[in-house]
Amino acid sequence: MRILFTLLLLLQLNFGFGQEKFDVSAVAKFQKELNAEYADAKTSPLIAEDLAVFKTLDFYPANETFFVIAKLVRTQKEKPFEMETSTDRKPLYVKYGELYFTINGRDFELNVYKNIELSKKKEYKDYLFLPFSDLTSGAESYIGGKYIDLRIPRGDTIVIDFNTSYNPYCAYNYKYSCPKVPLENDLDVEIKAGVKKFHD
Repeated sequence: MRILFTLLLLLQLNFGFGQEKFDVSAVAKFQKELNAEYADAKTSPLIAEDLAVFKTLDFYPANETFFVIAKLVRTQKEKPFEMETSTDRKPLYVKYGELYFTINGRDFELNVYKNIELSKKKEYKDYLFLPFSDLTSGAESYIGGKYIDLRIPRGDTIVIDFNTSYNPYCAYNYKYSCPKVPLENDLDVEIKAGVKKFHD
C-alpha cells in the first residue's frame, strides 16, 4: 500500500512539474486546434473569401526561448477601467497583477488583466487576459499585437508560453471589436513565437 501511495505521489509531482516545462507537443496541439477553429465556418473569424481558400495559419516554429516562468505580483485595490478597443466598445477590465520574467538574460514586465463581465461566468472565473506587442509587430506579426490566455495560478508563478500567442480577430476581419494592447505591454524585444500576421 505504501509503495502504491509513493508511486501515486511521484506521478502527481511529475505531472505538476511537467506543466512548467516546455512541451513541443502542447504547442502542436494549440496550433492544430486553432487551425481547426479557423477552418470551420461556424467558429472562424475569417471573411468568406479567405475561408474559401484557408489551409493553415502561419506560425513561428516552436521555440523554448519564449516559454518562460514569470513571477506574478498581485496588484491590490485596482479599480476597473474601460479598455480601449478597435471600435467604440469599451469593456471593463481590471489589472490583476504584474508578470516579471527573463528572456535571453533580459528582464521584462507585463501587466495581466481580468475581464469583469467574463469573470462572472463560472468557466471563466479564473481566466486572465495577457495582451502584448513586441518588435515583430507590424513586420512579421500583426501590427495590433497578440493575446495569450492564462489561468490564475495557485502560487506566485505563472507560465507564459508565447508559442501559444494568437492574433485578435481584428487581424482577419474588421467587423470585430478587439481590445487594444495597452502601451505598458509593448516589449522591447522580438518575440518570434505564436501566430504570424495573416496578410501582407
